[in-house]
Amino acid sequence: MNYTVINRDVQVGDIYLTAVTSSSIFLIGDADIINLASAFDTPPESLFVGPFVPLTPK
Repeated sequence: MNYTVINRDVQVGDIYLTAVTSSSIFLIGDADIINLASAFDTPPESLFVGPFVPLTPK
């Protein structure tokens, strides 16, 4: 497979963000290296895995 990349100028107008979650990345332009890390600091006894209660509309 042949893949050709042509880098040109990036022009960005207005950007409106409603929300960004803690596991998101918002990137405009080039990046040589992106390093990601994660930490989970919730104690195991507070993690609920099992039958979920379905949400019903009111």
